[in-house]
Amino acid sequence: MASLPADGMNPPHVSPSASGPERINARIDRLPATRSVWMLVFMLSIGGWFEFYDLFFAAYVGPGLVKSGLYSTTTASFFGFSGLGAFVAASFAGLFIGTFCFTRLADRYGRKTIFTVSLLWYSVATFVMAWQDSAFAINLWRLIAGIGVGVELVTIDTYVSELVPKNLRGRAFAFVHLVQYTAVPAVALFAWWLVPRAPLGIDGWRWVVIIGALGALVVWAIRRRVPESPRWLAQQGRLDEAESVMRALEAKVEQQYGEILPAPAENVGPAAVVGKARFSEIWQPPYRRRAITMLVFNLFQAIGFYGFASWVPTLLVSKGVTVTHSLMYSFLIAASNPFGPLLAMAFADRIERKTLIVLSALGIAVFGSLFATQTSPAMLMVLGVLITLSGTLLSVGYHAYQTELFPTRIRATAVGFVYSMSRLSAMFSGFMIASALRHFGVEGVFGLISGAMLMVMGAIGFFGPRTNNRTLDEVSH
Repeated sequence: MASLPADGMNPPHVSPSASGPERINARIDRLPATRSVWMLVFMLSIGGWFEFYDLFFAAYVGPGLVKSGLYSTTTASFFGFSGLGAFVAASFAGLFIGTFCFTRLADRYGRKTIFTVSLLWYSVATFVMAWQDSAFAINLWRLIAGIGVGVELVTIDTYVSELVPKNLRGRAFAFVHLVQYTAVPAVALFAWWLVPRAPLGIDGWRWVVIIGALGALVVWAIRRRVPESPRWLAQQGRLDEAESVMRALEAKVEQQYGEILPAPAENVGPAAVVGKARFSEIWQPPYRRRAITMLVFNLFQAIGFYGFASWVPTLLVSKGVTVTHSLMYSFLIAASNPFGPLLAMAFADRIERKTLIVLSALGIAVFGSLFATQTSPAMLMVLGVLITLSGTLLSVGYHAYQTELFPTRIRATAVGFVYSMSRLSAMFSGFMIASALRHFGVEGVFGLISGAMLMVMGAIGFFGPRTNNRTLDEVSH
């Protein structure tokens, strides 16, 4: 094992002058995939677990909200605020506000600070929401909680992309989603147990929501063990802090690696721009085309992804399944969520990111069309699992992809901006799905979803750049 310096100076294989933003990036990109690197990814994904729990519990508490008399499944008017569509819309309205208005704070104040604040924000608002007794109050606090969730998810994506080397980004995002998606079967299981009951005289759906608010209890433990992004620190001109983070990380990695780390690449590309993020940069080449492509992509992917994921129990009920059985079937479908990212870990860095996105969207369209024609519970579950696997693979692909398209100084700002379109789309998709279900049944719902997936395939397939195994600097320039 290589000996480590005892005086706190740079290891012998790292030049003391290698502290500019581009050199910090080169030092990260040559790190081997040791336990320390994976542990950083794991801790960030734990923070995201609670956000995914929140993101998906709307589908599973929906039958309980209807059963309690607070909401109806559909409404006579398109914008009926006492229907489940309004509850789903409130979630995504908050997500839209968070991603569009506040993710830029991560570019200004740092990934670590905003990671912590947004998780606390969500936890408190969700706990308050659990005790409300009117559709209006629930929708209001659902919106407030959604703001925190929207900021958190973009911050985690940005954070992960900057902490891992270039040859690990695909697998890192697959691992993040593997951990995060275990929240989906968890919330489905809790809903199956609790929604039909009222433990201690409290409606079961409220217990499901309260469990999701427990993220505040783990946030402090996480934040103490995760460093600030050294890429962000260097880009802000805080080179001493970036150097300190890199020294500590390199020392741990080298100890676990068992030999001297490989030298950073000498050809580190053009010098990084040091300074504050400017929103106007998004509209300058080459980012303008990328931003437009991702805006179109996110507009349509949300209809397909959340059109199924947020409506699974309700769609099953519409196919003639009872509420209790729909929650059981939904749990079995939800249990497949982690398997998509698990599969992706085997090939996420071998298949081009844009190809994974296109094939996943095709899977949602094909399996969704078949789901709409089935009445057999067994076939409904099989096709539900296949739709879910396709959706999680799509999620793994595009969450990694959109963080790669923009430079560090505007990464959170740009990703939040383009991602906000998915939140806006998902907000209205709640009303669109409810209307399609009311007038055209499940077949109409999946006709809408399939059309959206064709737009996704066209946007990324024709206009998306390639990103696999390229440094973030190479892609951004």
